[in-house]
Amino acid sequence: MKKKIKVAYLLDKSNNWLEKYLKISDLLTKSKIYRSKIFKDYRTLYGYDIVFILGYSKILKDSFLNKNKLNLVVHESELPQGKGFAPVSWQILENKNKISVCLFKATDKVDSGSIYFKGKINFNGTELYDEIRFKQAKATIKIVNKFLKKYPKISAKAQKGKSSYYRKRKIDDHEININSTIKKSFNKLRIGNNKKWPSYFYLKKKKYIIKIFKSNEK
Repeated sequence: MKKKIKVAYLLDKSNNWLEKYLKISDLLTKSKIYRSKIFKDYRTLYGYDIVFILGYSKILKDSFLNKNKLNLVVHESELPQGKGFAPVSWQILENKNKISVCLFKATDKVDSGSIYFKGKINFNGTELYDEIRFKQAKATIKIVNKFLKKYPKISAKAQKGKSSYYRKRKIDDHEININSTIKKSFNKLRIGNNKKWPSYFYLKKKKYIIKIFKSNEK
């Protein structure tokens, strides 16, 4: 019997929003070809054939990458433009509704590896945080599936062009300007997480939290 290919999914334990979508996808179901497992601590992950590093906020050094045969990252931007943190949120703030998704080889340099596949996330401009994450997860799972179906008969192309970077978002980035209109602030409200990092504003030295929900009414 042919030995199964070992596949790992490394998630960020501080913001593992993708886990629930992975668990209900066909990526973790029984397969005659792949044996898959989710990890949240890179120190316990070694000896795998393929590692998908998904939504991970730390740079992994060669000392980790060399412990597995092939390490891959999914990143939502038109690389080499938009490397770094929270690319979906930053691009929504730039009023973008079509966002590229890249699957590339992990290196010790931020988001700089050769690209295997590209995909796309299409937004209509009305999605709130959970809907944004759902579409992001759907695109991630799709591009991972595409790779696994073609592996190992697959090649990558080096990134070309000038790099740009997004910085890590902070709680302060979710502050709303009360002198602005709701329309101008809508994208910032959309990317707010009602539980972890909701939008807010200050008035008369008091902080007010804004949580946004979509009505079912027409």
